[in-house]
Amino acid sequence: MAGLLALVLLLAGWTTATTPVKGPHSPLELMFVREMSDGLTVQFGTYFVTAGRCSGCHGHDDMGHAMMAGEEDVNVVDDWRSTMMALSARDPFFLAKMEHEGLVNPAIKEQIEHTCLRCHAPLAVFEEQMLGNPPFTMAKLDTSVFAQDGVSCLACHMQNPVAAGHFFSGNLQFDSARVWGPYTQEQINPAIMQYFVNYTPDQGGHILDGRVCAGCHTAINQPVDLQGNPTGTSFFEQTLWQEYVNSVYYGTEQNCRSCHMPRIQDSVVLASEYIYLQGQSPFGKHHLTGGGVFMLNMMKGLIDSLGIPATPAQFDSTIARSLRLRQTTLSMAVEANSRTDDTLFVDVALTNLIGHKFPGGFPNRRAFVRVLALTENGDTLFQSGHWDGTYEVVGNDLPYEPHHNVITQGDQVQIYEFVMGDVNYDVTTTLLRAVHRLKDNRLVPIGYRVSHPSQDTTAIAGLALNDPDFNHDGNGVEGNGGDIVHYHIPVNGYGGTVQVKASVWFQQVPPRWNQEMFAHHGTYIDPFQALFTTADNTPELVAADSLMVLSTGVATNIPQDVRAYPNPTRNGVVVVHAPTSTTIKAYDAQGRMVPLLAERQASAWRCRLPEQPGTYYLVLAGPEGSRVLRVVRAGP
Repeated sequence: MAGLLALVLLLAGWTTATTPVKGPHSPLELMFVREMSDGLTVQFGTYFVTAGRCSGCHGHDDMGHAMMAGEEDVNVVDDWRSTMMALSARDPFFLAKMEHEGLVNPAIKEQIEHTCLRCHAPLAVFEEQMLGNPPFTMAKLDTSVFAQDGVSCLACHMQNPVAAGHFFSGNLQFDSARVWGPYTQEQINPAIMQYFVNYTPDQGGHILDGRVCAGCHTAINQPVDLQGNPTGTSFFEQTLWQEYVNSVYYGTEQNCRSCHMPRIQDSVVLASEYIYLQGQSPFGKHHLTGGGVFMLNMMKGLIDSLGIPATPAQFDSTIARSLRLRQTTLSMAVEANSRTDDTLFVDVALTNLIGHKFPGGFPNRRAFVRVLALTENGDTLFQSGHWDGTYEVVGNDLPYEPHHNVITQGDQVQIYEFVMGDVNYDVTTTLLRAVHRLKDNRLVPIGYRVSHPSQDTTAIAGLALNDPDFNHDGNGVEGNGGDIVHYHIPVNGYGGTVQVKASVWFQQVPPRWNQEMFAHHGTYIDPFQALFTTADNTPELVAADSLMVLSTGVATNIPQDVRAYPNPTRNGVVVVHAPTSTTIKAYDAQGRMVPLLAERQASAWRCRLPEQPGTYYLVLAGPEGSRVLRVVRAGP
């Protein structure tokens, strides 16, 4: 200990890196303060260090100076620690799936584990690889501090900028002592990091343009047949990067970090204890969230049992960010085209607003469209896309539901998903048995072209290829990133008002996808099955829209004690006399719900219509059913 102290004192000579300029700490005290990691284990290797070491400068600053955007704490370590990136090596679904793949193909079990862990435990894998040691496998996972750090700070920031975007399937290329970020050396003070952790910070374009994500978010497998023999082919399991390249966003400021690391213009000081450091702008918040919360909710309940160095409050923040991100995924519009005595014709139009397929990433994820048609009394006329008590989509055919352009029956449902087939074209969820793309109708990003060089890796598959509305506009022009599903809703002679509710739902881990894995038993499979069976897997809402399809002659439904005046109105205010128990909603001439400010005043409602002049329908719902009033807001 005395020798170590002497060495520290020798090294703690005066430099800009070691001069205390804020707070009570001397240079020597500061060295030990840096070791405090707030629950994160600190470990040094020959090439890497864990996030606990990084938190000394870039974590929470008790003095409220560094890593602050105004009054908001934006420190990168606390934002990261409750994300699926930080938890990638603890994720019980991942561990069960990796075990499943090894059980199916025992001859290459260790090879499978090593390949999976290159992305899920990169510091552990590449520390051993760069030292020339045997491949890191599952046998070392539970005892490795580096592995439990998941996708840690240096897994991204030490990647070589020249190689990034050119090596995939976790075949990451690292620099030995340089850490890359978004700022130049002139903007920051490299001596601080060089002194404390012996890394030289520098600016890397791959951090700014998203290439740093490509190495792991592109997974190319070398599949085997049912006997475990190599097929000699490649299968593109995940192609988020290639999908982004084949989009209108490629080469722009709209890239991976735009959504997953939202940038703010606040000036943020990057390291604590150095008051002379200038704040940097823009700053990328390390939210690192996707659009799913199922696994986050599950892991929030496993904090103690898995030793997760994050708090419930931090999980709640990550979950809230995921929910906000999901709201930016799709645009949705419902339109009624026409109506006969027997059929209501409704279109549901979707547009993908993100830079890769939706849903994207690991091939188990799916989204589906739910359409519900109700009479004016609330009775169900038609329903497609609901789910049962096991959270499975009703009408999901075996072996899989085909893509639909037109839906005419309630047991038909539009499911956007990736379905893999083995050498015999049978559906499989075993990744290394996947040889054929049986169905891939996931919504492509805007700008996607089948003529693009990446088409062989990101191909649309199945009936979506023949759907004239899939990624094509009304003029047949390719690249709109959307789909229109045409619903022919049977009304069986009902002539009244119809409310149509449409919504898109997402499932991160659908129940049927796990059946192949749950046919096996193992150290990780059995615990995950127990967790999954008791978990709330209610599909997660992505987008919703609704409209009212109004019948003709609706005025005959209005009793004498219901009236509105003035009608037309010039200032948008209409007084509606109706029973006390009535509720009121407003719809425009196309039957789309619009905002309505309605205040009860004695025996009447005072309603303010939207600013836009036009015809509106007020739907009054009460004990005797729904009634419709037609009112007009005149122009100025």
